[in-house]
Amino acid sequence: MRISVSADSLDGVASTLVRALTERGHDVIAHGALGDGERDDWAWASEAAARDIASGKADQAVVCCWTGTGASIAANKVRGVRAALCTDAYTASGARRWNDANALALSLRLTSEVVLHEILDAWFGGEPEHDANLDHLAEIDDRGDGAAS
Repeated sequence: MRISVSADSLDGVASTLVRALTERGHDVIAHGALGDGERDDWAWASEAAARDIASGKADQAVVCCWTGTGASIAANKVRGVRAALCTDAYTASGARRWNDANALALSLRLTSEVVLHEILDAWFGGEPEHDANLDHLAEIDDRGDGAAS
């Protein structure tokens, strides 16, 4: 699987994340502080990773910043991206299963290496369960205006 990864700094598990994804057999596309010569601010780095999903260059993304909140917000601004901020394996599993999230947002401050591996196990082990909620998300995305029908 092609995974686009972004971080706004090399703090915390940023480098470990790239290594862990590579060891799992994924092709990693690096952005921000993880990329060469790219702007490393969270909004720009997360947008770049999310655009990789939208364009088909990547299948999924992992976006990181100090809290994970900004990275999640920035990624979710890109049409077709469903980023979920996950601080534990249960949330990661649910984000994939119930929300068909295609971008995992992580906090560089709160995520330990042990928790990172648990989150990745849950994320990649989860299969989306299609339901009316996912259909409705697609309708919202298609409208693009945020207006209710």
